[in-house]
Amino acid sequence: MANINLKSNLWYVEYITPWQVGVYGVTQVLVHKKTLYQEMQIVEIGKHGKCLILDGQWQSCTSDEFLYHEALVHPAMICHPSPRKVLVLGGGEGATIREVLRWKTVERVMMVDIDGEVVEACREHLPEMHQNAFDDPRVELVIDDALHVLEITSEQWDVVISDLSDPCEDGPSCELFTKEYFEKLKRVLAPEGFLVIQAGNVAPIDISLHARIVRTLNTVFLHVHSYASFIPIFTLPWGFVLCSSQPIQTQPNPVIIDQLLADKTVGGFQLLDGISLLGLLQTPVYIRRAIEQQTQIYTLTELPDYLKIHSKSTN
Repeated sequence: MANINLKSNLWYVEYITPWQVGVYGVTQVLVHKKTLYQEMQIVEIGKHGKCLILDGQWQSCTSDEFLYHEALVHPAMICHPSPRKVLVLGGGEGATIREVLRWKTVERVMMVDIDGEVVEACREHLPEMHQNAFDDPRVELVIDDALHVLEITSEQWDVVISDLSDPCEDGPSCELFTKEYFEKLKRVLAPEGFLVIQAGNVAPIDISLHARIVRTLNTVFLHVHSYASFIPIFTLPWGFVLCSSQPIQTQPNPVIIDQLLADKTVGGFQLLDGISLLGLLQTPVYIRRAIEQQTQIYTLTELPDYLKIHSKSTN
């Protein structure tokens, strides 16, 4: 590697932990602006392709986003016998709704994102991700705060996908991983419905946050299952949590799943088939132990003081 020929003069640094950074060579900056809610960049970084960055955090790259979005969407869709109505909270790139729309049973998708400027930039610069999903007549795009929509909606949904900001104990997104937020999600979920949330990284050094999210969900839902997918651009395995009042089949038959996908979807998967779903749902023992040993749950009363002030000022 000593004689490697560097092909970029602009380098982007993401601070992952106090002792770890990710450095990527930028070949082109497509968008860089401050929206009402966050700083947004869309850049090209060599072999990784186009990437969306919000507030200095990598959101997704065209080279490997399928490892995130297929893992986020399809386990819940497979669990439901016939998912017709799907609520997506977040997911500005449009890749989440792209995956939902693979399902032939889907009749309606509501996507809620707080930042319309991010959505518009992704529509223009990241067609590889959304693949014109925003133009599908089944999609209703709502630019609003997810918390506000959950408060005012009376609809119930077969599948709810919470693809919001990364969980962080010292930032405003913490409110989106509390017991109170999960109770709002349960209220809009149909009795036979399934909820999935993106739930932070599950690297051994950071596992406590994911474990607390799972324990918090355990106070709201009867059945809760943690699983993960490794995302190269994150340099980390990323955690998801599947929840329902219905049992969750964690050891599905690969042959049956392959047939189900052939019958009910339009295909085109890069990550998921029967064998990979079976593997995806087998939670490593270190994660299971961390969840079993965790006793703390997240509630609004335990938010940091500055978040309590923020919550009062925005309600």
